[in-house]
Amino acid sequence: MKDKPKRKNKRPIVQRTLASVMLMNILCFSALPAAAALAEPAAATTSSETEKPAAETPKPDKLDKVPGVESLGLQVRSAVLMEPTTGQVLLSMNSDNALPPASMTKMMTEYIVQHEIKQGNLTWDTVVTVQENASKNQGSRIFLAQGDQHTVEELYIAMAVGSANDAAVALAEYIAGSEQEFVKMMNDYAKKMGMETAHFVNATGLSIADMPEKFRPEGTDETVMSAMDTAKLVKFIVQEHPDFSKYTTIQSYKFRERDRDPIINLNWMLEANKDVPNFRSFAYEGLDGMKTGFTEEALNTFAGTAERDGMRLISVVMGAETKASRFTETRKVLDYGFNNFETKQVVDTGSTVEGFETAPVTKGKEKSVKLATNKPVSFMVPKGSEGKSFTVEAKLDQASITAPVKKGTKVGTVTYSYHIDGVKNVQKATVDLITAEETEKAGWFKLFMRAIQQFFADLFDSIKNLF
Repeated sequence: MKDKPKRKNKRPIVQRTLASVMLMNILCFSALPAAAALAEPAAATTSSETEKPAAETPKPDKLDKVPGVESLGLQVRSAVLMEPTTGQVLLSMNSDNALPPASMTKMMTEYIVQHEIKQGNLTWDTVVTVQENASKNQGSRIFLAQGDQHTVEELYIAMAVGSANDAAVALAEYIAGSEQEFVKMMNDYAKKMGMETAHFVNATGLSIADMPEKFRPEGTDETVMSAMDTAKLVKFIVQEHPDFSKYTTIQSYKFRERDRDPIINLNWMLEANKDVPNFRSFAYEGLDGMKTGFTEEALNTFAGTAERDGMRLISVVMGAETKASRFTETRKVLDYGFNNFETKQVVDTGSTVEGFETAPVTKGKEKSVKLATNKPVSFMVPKGSEGKSFTVEAKLDQASITAPVKKGTKVGTVTYSYHIDGVKNVQKATVDLITAEETEKAGWFKLFMRAIQQFFADLFDSIKNLF
């Protein structure tokens, strides 16, 4: 009798089959994130849930300090003190109030003339024929007659040094065809300069009632400009036309050979006046501009600028009671700046920001890239201070960066805010956060393996959370 054949044990076969199916499922599912990684778009997108929030350092307990503006006892309607390279406002008294600027208006006319020359639209030697409007202008003037011919430079000096209304209008009409067309240019430039209150109705600063009746504009709006806007205008002049002092420092100028007396510069504070007996007490070290003004509505105004030890300051006073007091009040303002402040670089190019030392990178060989600031930051600080009591606010443009990324790519911004006790305005400077190194794109195999690794990490976390 034959023995029955032994039945094979099927359990190992089933186990191997189940294991194979599970392995295939794992590999298939693990390929999904890898495929997703390989199919990522070129630019990373962000959402409010994933975006790295902005970070701000707390306000320092102790602020740097200087005397307040009230300590000066200024006898003017408004005043401002600005450092032009940083644009920082160091002193402010009613500086945003729109007031009649009088002949400080001519600084915009001067700026446009200089700009037209710089653009090649005219030269200093260009001959201008005086028209009717210019010849009929009153107030401060050089008595131009219709049909007179003078060079741009001659008229410019008469305007800048002697505040001649007729010279200003002659230049305006030559450039734009009419004074009112020139006024449109003035207001357009004011907007481009960020002047928030400025509104011009003529090239001179005269009240409408004092203009030649035939050439008065429609409406009743007068020329107005705040002390802050006036300082902005001076800032553009000194930065874009650094040769301005070639003309503003002229102490006297004989316009015509037949003229008995020369034009005398109305700016008594010119440093060169230290040798002039009548003006010696007003002369100010380093002062080389800019423009005076007077009307019954504006009273006495003056925009001044001076440079000492490589630091230039711009001052504006409006509504002073007398011609002399506009200069004595300006001295207070400028002394306040030169005695209390200095420019100091407080952040170097390539500095790191706490909490933003790196940014995450998608598809890169490395998962993050180092960040740094793209340029230095300077503030006006109290003399002797390190100027380190500032706050920092940083933010990234996107939650992550997609490789490849070149070195120097902008990925965010950093804003530094510096508040001095005694100064109304907070100094602010914003610089870019850039990549401090190049980040190459990873190969497909590395991205595939990284996706599998991430999948198992997520799977492990999921299983761990079950227990």
